[in-house]
Amino acid sequence: MNKKIRKLLIIIAVAVPLLVFALMLWLASFVMTGKRQTIDEAMQWQTEHYDFSFYEKLEKTDYTIKSFDGYELHVQFLKNPTPTDKYIIISHGYTDNRMGALKYAPMYLELGYNCIIYDLRGHGENEPTFTTYGIREGEDIYELVKDTRSRYSDISQLGLHGESLGAASTAASMKYHPDVDFAVADCGFSDIDNVLRGAYKYYHMPEFFVDLADLGARIRYGYSLKSMRPIDSLDDNEVPMLFIHGADDNFILPKNSEDMAARTRGRSEVRYIEGAGHANSILTDAETYKAYVRDFLESL
Repeated sequence: MNKKIRKLLIIIAVAVPLLVFALMLWLASFVMTGKRQTIDEAMQWQTEHYDFSFYEKLEKTDYTIKSFDGYELHVQFLKNPTPTDKYIIISHGYTDNRMGALKYAPMYLELGYNCIIYDLRGHGENEPTFTTYGIREGEDIYELVKDTRSRYSDISQLGLHGESLGAASTAASMKYHPDVDFAVADCGFSDIDNVLRGAYKYYHMPEFFVDLADLGARIRYGYSLKSMRPIDSLDDNEVPMLFIHGADDNFILPKNSEDMAARTRGRSEVRYIEGAGHANSILTDAETYKAYVRDFLESL
């Protein structure tokens, strides 16, 4: 064999596996460490999309809690101007922060709840870290529920509300049987694998990239994307759950909410907001959204 050809084949034999390995690690990083918004960026987005003025008038308390592994979560308590013993913990979506949870606060304040918002792990003011799409985040919610129960002694009702990653993490937290009275999950995913495959297909990228990302995640972060399945935490859940989904959500398909509602052991409802895309339901039709939540809470 020609020496030049032999040398080229050796280079290819070495380079291709290295390139594939590098691609695996990059894909895992892309999926699990997307660029996060700052608090200021998120606040600016709120002011541009709805009346944000209510926030400045609220009495607020900032604090931190330690989660199951010592990781510190930044939390903010929003006191209802009308005294109440009902509380709601609101979880935001991926790359957002606690400011992103605020679009749900006016509804819950009107319904008579104090609101607790916080930065999900790796977001906002928390220390940078990778996202596990519900695995660690679900346990963080469980710890936040415990802290809330001990911090506020007057609680008559405590609920959870999550959007997208926050909704999936809310579902994942049910594995630990949090002491809550209800949960509302808005446009959450049942498992991250189906979302990634759908996104790669939509952008005409090879679907096997998801499998490469999964291998990269196992190597780089010690977690498998295929194990990030909030739906598996619902088999013995008895907390009543309301699933809300934008009917036009083509990122996390409504079937994710339908599958989780069917899987949970306890009471569940699925409601749709017509014309709403991903994480946009309450801004698309606030009155219908509020009616769904109010009716659900009144039926408990």
